[in-house]
Amino acid sequence: MKQTTDKPVQKDRKTVQSARDVLSGKSKKGFFARLMPFLGPAFIASVAYVDPGNFATNIQGGAKFGYMLLWVILASNLMAMLLQSLSAKLGIATGHNLAEHCRNQFSRPVVIGMWVIGELVAIATDLAEFLGAALALNLLFGMPLFAAGLLTAVITFLILGLERYGFRPLEAVITALVAVVAVSYLIETFLSKPDWGAVTYHLFVPQFQGTESVLLATGILGATVMPHALFLHSALTQDRIVARNPKQQQTLFRYELIDVFIAMGLASMINISMLMMAASTFYFHGLTEIGAIEEAHRTLEPLLGGAASLVFGISLLASGLSSSSVGTMAGQVIMQGFLHRHIPPWVRRLITIIPSLIVIGIGLEPTRTLVISQVVLSFGLPFAVIPLVMFTSDKKIMGTLVNRRITTVIASIVAAFIILLNIFLLHQIFFSG
Repeated sequence: MKQTTDKPVQKDRKTVQSARDVLSGKSKKGFFARLMPFLGPAFIASVAYVDPGNFATNIQGGAKFGYMLLWVILASNLMAMLLQSLSAKLGIATGHNLAEHCRNQFSRPVVIGMWVIGELVAIATDLAEFLGAALALNLLFGMPLFAAGLLTAVITFLILGLERYGFRPLEAVITALVAVVAVSYLIETFLSKPDWGAVTYHLFVPQFQGTESVLLATGILGATVMPHALFLHSALTQDRIVARNPKQQQTLFRYELIDVFIAMGLASMINISMLMMAASTFYFHGLTEIGAIEEAHRTLEPLLGGAASLVFGISLLASGLSSSSVGTMAGQVIMQGFLHRHIPPWVRRLITIIPSLIVIGIGLEPTRTLVISQVVLSFGLPFAVIPLVMFTSDKKIMGTLVNRRITTVIASIVAAFIILLNIFLLHQIFFSG
């Protein structure tokens, strides 16, 4: 993400210099020490894959169908890895993010239309994530939802204020919050005692059980690849470490691929753990109708004890705070990229935060609101995925990092598949009654 002052460059000098030594071949450190300066961007983007929206779909999937839909999570995260790596590559190869490329390549009316859709996506993303954090504060401390929303906004501003100290402190805080979610689900997995044989089977053997399981699988997959994460990842890599020649660009991209693999792999394991916990705890106790986050939190205590309920609340809070911060960052990238105008960071953040606070303030039902925000995200997905595949397949734009033909073919199939599933999901929401 572009820095707004010269201070971050000073603060991040050590990381940037270490990365440059690796790219130029001067570094004599071991592999893991050489890798460290490149880790970070994918961890921030991966937050979109463990946000409160994923809590809702994974709990519903596990409670209603046991372990059966685990393979959907694994498959959807593999698709997400591919698209996120393309987004990162676009930033590395060109020094511009996805929104900036859209502005440069398309006509002004198209750019304006895409910007409006991008803003709606950013607002919908923030809505779901603010709601998740506010809900967690409500469940943990009994705080009223609106007050919890205000507190979430303040904490989000404080986290994003770390940008002034460079990209490393912000990456460290976001990664720490993801680690809290990961540890929480490690504990939940231990407490819920899953059947590992059945888990392994359902991870690799695709199965459905009636129309409802297909619909829920579509919901899980449709919620996995998020348009704002695709816009954001290219911004996180566009000027973080600058490669000086094509060879360095290729080396830099290889390290970024490792970053994507580790971060998205961790997000995948968290999602799998969520569904496993819901299956072990709710499905096998006959509680197949549990779908709301509040209901899951309330039900965990009598089934697994107070610790499980507390850990669930903490993981939801860490997820909501990290994802609302990242969602707001994505809103900044979209606004600045499409409009190409400097807008004070606090103004850009307020534009995405205020609608969320209004929705919480007027008291809309949380689960229903999460569904509506998912509809908006589904509408926005083609406007991020299609340009991403187009740009990364164009040698004039990408140079030596242009997609190989097989990458373009697979990415196009994945993009078409995800878009069609989102259309199916929208059709079900609007016309299935």
